Parts: sequence; C-alpha cells; structure tokens
Amino acid sequence: MKILAIIDMQNDFIDGSLGTKEAENIVPAVAEKIKSFKNSGDEIVFTRDTHHENYLSTMEGKKLPVVHCVKNTKGWEISDKLDTSDCTIIDKPTFGSYDLAEFIAGNPQIDEVVLVGLCTDICVISNAMLIKAKLPEIKITVDSSCCAGVTPQSHENALSAMKMCHIDII
Repeated sequence: MKILAIIDMQNDFIDGSLGTKEAENIVPAVAEKIKSFKNSGDEIVFTRDTHHENYLSTMEGKKLPVVHCVKNTKGWEISDKLDTSDCTIIDKPTFGSYDLAEFIAGNPQIDEVVLVGLCTDICVISNAMLIKAKLPEIKITVDSSCCAGVTPQSHENALSAMKMCHIDII
C-alpha cells in the first residue's frame, strides 16, 4: 500500500505571503494526484505548517522574517482546490515532522511513501529525510511535477540532494 504525503499545500505558500507562480502552477497536478490515490484506496496525509502570533520572535522567524501560516488564518489553511476529505492532517511547528514519520511507521502495510508539495527545498526535503532516517528500507518517491521550491534552482538542488540519499525522483 502507498501513502501520499502532501506537504504544506497552504494558501500562504501558494499565493499568499510566501507564494510563487511555481507553487500556483502545481496545484492542479497535486489535485489530480490526490484523486488518483483516493481512487486506488491508498492513504493520504497532509502536513500543515503551523505558527503562532509570536512567529517573528522564534528562531525561524528571525531567519525568515515573513509572517506565514499563523494558526486559524486564511494563509494557514490548505488550499480549497485540494480535497482533504477523509485524509489525516498533521500540524507541524517546523520544517520536518517527527509526527509524520511516526504516522507512517505506525502503518506497517505501507510499502511506499510518495511526497508532493511545498517547498521542495525546505519542507519536502526535510520530511523525506526524516522518513528515510526512521524507515530506511521503505521506498520513498518525490513527484517533482507536484513540488515547487523557493526558486526553480533551489527546487532542482533539493531534488538532486534527495536523489543522492536514495530517494526516487519522478
């Protein structure tokens, strides 16, 4: 069984405070990927970058001083163009999520993890590497057509780094 891990497809990363044209462009492909996984009866999990009003005083906020994904704001919400019904949603306070890796590890029938989402060069790579560390024998695939980075170059750099760590890139 496969699991589709959709990383941070939230309004602030698509067309909000940290949005890009590349992020906007992948939304239809991610929607199709969700539909495909639902039709196959595979598991789907979303992560949601989750910050609070004190974001700018956090370590991340000091290094990236752009308020984004503050809990219970429009920017924090997953795009309404994506079907989240019957899916698990995991809030995460930083780039990678131990909770996501644990969720996958707790489902022994899963033999492949497919990651998509935003941003390839920050949160997608962080989660792929945490899952790889937790479950070194599970197949991990990143669908590059359903990911976007902060820049096209950093997107490509992240894909190359993940490939070097035995993560399949399609």
